[in-house]
Amino acid sequence: MKKQIIIIFLFLGVIAQAQNKKWTLLECVNYALENNISIKQSDLDVDLADIDKKQASSNFLPNLNSNVSYNINTGANINPATNQFENNTFKSASSGLNSSINIFSGLSNWKTLQRAKINKIASEYRLEKMKDDISLIVANSFLQILANREQLKVLQSQNKLTKENLENTQELVNAGVLPQGDLLEIRATDATQAQQIIAAENALFLSKLGLAQTLQLKDYESFDIADDDYGLVPADILDKDASEIVAKAKEEVNDIKIAQTSFELAQKDLELARTSYYPTLSGFLGYNTRWASTQIDPLTGGDIPFVDQLYIFDGTSVGLQLNVPIFNRFNVRNNVKRSKVNVERLKYQLEQTEIDLESTVYQAYNDAKNSKKAYEAALQTEEARRLAFEYAKERYDVGLSNAFDFNQSRATYENSQSDVVRTKYDYIFRLKILEFYFGLPITDLN
Repeated sequence: MKKQIIIIFLFLGVIAQAQNKKWTLLECVNYALENNISIKQSDLDVDLADIDKKQASSNFLPNLNSNVSYNINTGANINPATNQFENNTFKSASSGLNSSINIFSGLSNWKTLQRAKINKIASEYRLEKMKDDISLIVANSFLQILANREQLKVLQSQNKLTKENLENTQELVNAGVLPQGDLLEIRATDATQAQQIIAAENALFLSKLGLAQTLQLKDYESFDIADDDYGLVPADILDKDASEIVAKAKEEVNDIKIAQTSFELAQKDLELARTSYYPTLSGFLGYNTRWASTQIDPLTGGDIPFVDQLYIFDGTSVGLQLNVPIFNRFNVRNNVKRSKVNVERLKYQLEQTEIDLESTVYQAYNDAKNSKKAYEAALQTEEARRLAFEYAKERYDVGLSNAFDFNQSRATYENSQSDVVRTKYDYIFRLKILEFYFGLPITDLN
């Protein structure tokens, strides 16, 4: 009984620990990479490409097939053993073993194998790109939760000050120092902030819900991220020249690799289309035997035994077969032309991908620098608004200012605090994107 109670408590402890789990960015990204359906589908595409590669290698081997047939013949039929017409009922059977091998077909098997190898590499690049995309989505969602959580803290801190000011104002109104209207103004501010807190709590919940769904977790209600106080990430990436980041991105980003392998696949398809111009040469080897129920032994006058017939009427065949294409309604020529057009199209696509990547990296570099300036400006504005609010509060506390002017100063200060939160996490995400293009991990926020 004691043992069962201990097991129950341990089980409940495991459940409680699971419910109280706080996810780090690294844990979120790793979990998404292991469980995301899109990634699993891309992983299956890699498996299919590997199967195609193995099949292309197997095409070099000869084939081997066997056949067996059994017949009951009535009327005039050719006896398979003697090749003579017999007008009676007899039974017959035949069997064979045949093999053939492709000797030459314009090197189509070799080119197919090369294409299969490239296609497998391309599928691996597509899988890595899917992982990169999911990682960026998770990082963005994670940072959005941090921003919403910090925004909620700002609103709660502001409301705490409002409630304290509400008590002070109530005392001043009771003492006849301030008019009743000032108290009503503060109460209205308190009610407005309560609404803002509710909206912020909802935004925080929705951002957590979005990340939990991206991770495909079932328990949405208890999902939460780590309570670490994340600061700014190092901005060393901005010390590099934009052209250096572009050059590194062309080596690291899978978009270029995918476009390059797609171009190589088109070139292999063109080579494969041209192999149809060449004749094909194949070799074959076969063994066949047959039996019939009406075979009479001329020496004994009796039926030739089944096993003896298999030896008597067996035979082998060996040879070569050459097929020369002469006219095929221009199918081969038109297929070659289509492949040439596709090669040119994917060549332009590769060039466009490189141009797009260069433009995207320069834009990301510019966005990161501007977001840094915006964050620094927001900090300066917040400091100025804080000093102005403190001055307005001092004037209000001694009755030198009315509630309306005081609330205006408070509102501008609160807006400046919100701008700091917004620009801070926008700056962090812009830096992480730039680091991603440079091949650095996006999972480190410290």
